[in-house]
Amino acid sequence: MSRRIVVTGTDTDIGKTVFAAGLADMLDACYWKPIQSGLDGETDSEIVARLGGLSSKRILPERYRLTTPVSPHQSAAIDRVSIDIAELEAPDTGDRPLVIEGAGGLMVPLDAATLYVDVFARWRFPVVLCARTALGTINHSLLSIEALRRRELDLLGVAFIGESHPETEHAICEIGGVKRLGRLPLLSPLTRVTLREAFRSSFKPGDIYG
Repeated sequence: MSRRIVVTGTDTDIGKTVFAAGLADMLDACYWKPIQSGLDGETDSEIVARLGGLSSKRILPERYRLTTPVSPHQSAAIDRVSIDIAELEAPDTGDRPLVIEGAGGLMVPLDAATLYVDVFARWRFPVVLCARTALGTINHSLLSIEALRRRELDLLGVAFIGESHPETEHAICEIGGVKRLGRLPLLSPLTRVTLREAFRSSFKPGDIYG
């Protein structure tokens, strides 16, 4: 069975989906967003397909598509949908790797009793933690690292997103005892070509899929 890699973040709107697109392209992987909250405009799957150049066969359908762009448990309640955690089983993609993107941060609730990190702990797949380099990221990152470690998950390392802040990145990796996988700069324009070039210069497949 192919290797599955979970992409999660320290917060929402940090560029996790863009990173997932670049990662899926670099690894020639499939992509899966188990729960999509918010259907106005491009969904995360559509963004990954566009920026990563993934065919429709490599974009696996979401298990839940919820209307409102809020926490999954709230969005599900608005849509009068009950999220069945048992149904969030990662699909088999044969020999092709699978990039799985969570929603927001680790502690995002899926229902009254389950956080997204609890699903990650059930899967036991290796995790890449995305962290923006803006102010406050040291606290958010170290808390996220601690949450993953408490659940004995395999943290492959931290992928930073944003402008270069070497002192901040060093502090997170040193204090958290994690590997720095690289840094994805803010790209303008953001296209498949610029994203692929940035990934090739910033990340090594062996660090993530060794």
